[in-house]
Amino acid sequence: MKTAWTTVADLRAQVLRRWDKGELLAELVTPGELFPLRLSLRGPTSAELSERFEEARTWVAGLQHGAGYRLVMREVRHRVIGQNSLPGEAWVETLDDALRIIGKARDARAFQAMVSVTLQRQPSLLTWMRQQPLRALSLAGVWPQLLDVVVWLQAHPRPGIYLRQVDLSGIDSKFIEAQRGVLSELLDLALPQDAIDGAASGAAQFAQRYGFRDKPLRVRVRFLDPGHVAWVPGADADITVSQDAFARLAPDMQRVFITENEINFLAFPPAAGSLLVFGAGYGFDALAQAAQAAWLRQRDVYYWGDIDTHGFAILDQLRAHVPQAQSLLMDHDTLLAHQAQWTPEPQPTQRDLPRLNEAERRLYDDLRWRRLRPEPLRLEQERIAYGSVERAVAAALQ
Repeated sequence: MKTAWTTVADLRAQVLRRWDKGELLAELVTPGELFPLRLSLRGPTSAELSERFEEARTWVAGLQHGAGYRLVMREVRHRVIGQNSLPGEAWVETLDDALRIIGKARDARAFQAMVSVTLQRQPSLLTWMRQQPLRALSLAGVWPQLLDVVVWLQAHPRPGIYLRQVDLSGIDSKFIEAQRGVLSELLDLALPQDAIDGAASGAAQFAQRYGFRDKPLRVRVRFLDPGHVAWVPGADADITVSQDAFARLAPDMQRVFITENEINFLAFPPAAGSLLVFGAGYGFDALAQAAQAAWLRQRDVYYWGDIDTHGFAILDQLRAHVPQAQSLLMDHDTLLAHQAQWTPEPQPTQRDLPRLNEAERRLYDDLRWRRLRPEPLRLEQERIAYGSVERAVAAALQ
């Protein structure tokens, strides 16, 4: 079996790996000690030189015709073929040589232009460019606009306006929204700490983190009392309000029901002195914040979710904001009475839920440890007989 000797393509591949790691572009930000760069070079052994002499001559000629690197020759004395010079080392002397070998000179010039403008406008971002040079290069087409946004926020820290109101030539709110990820990284380096809300993170909380106004969260409610002024005869009295409006609502209602299923929200039976809220699963951020309203903590609150591990997890999460919340139709009797309606629960959770009461915890344990059947199970709330719903609501009104 023939042993491979290093080829011109192999040398190029070694340099290309340095490019792929970002090491070559990083040299344009702050030169380090990468050059001169020694490449790995494997040539023929003494035995191979004797057995494959013509191949070795061709190999040497091929390397000598390559460009961008310097070969250091070594003298080899052989008892059969005499003294010969073979490449022993390969060196790339400069960054320009490395770029020429892999054909990346144009990309490097584009990156160098980015470095130059960043040095003039936002030198604090050079560290980021050295750490993520290839990612920075991919943003070459929008880099000036990204710098414009950074400069604008430095001049207008925590502006208290919507992104739509940022008045920059050639930049609209869609651009900022599309670049929230990289802008967050740049702004964290360029802005003072008091201009950043450290409690907010991720693209979804970009506006909060940097002091923009955000689209208000909405809470969807229904007035269940036919005698209430908000009741519309022959309609469903379905109303959507902002979380701030919900927090200020303070309706003259004794009870608040929360359901996770939209059709159950629409078909919920009338109930005197009661309000219904559409919870929408784990995504009830608006309700969670609105739940801090003092009036809600002074009402009887009932939560109706699916009988599965995630339904109880949502109940546990809700009680972090509304400690007095009671569960509705989330008990053993309801589950066992609807065994024919059981379905598999996808990806059940098994984490501990400290805010469940004793009966809820027992049922939750039965579900998470699969004591009722070997497979995960759930009873979705819309599969519960409507008569059971009416009876449960009537019992809550007593």
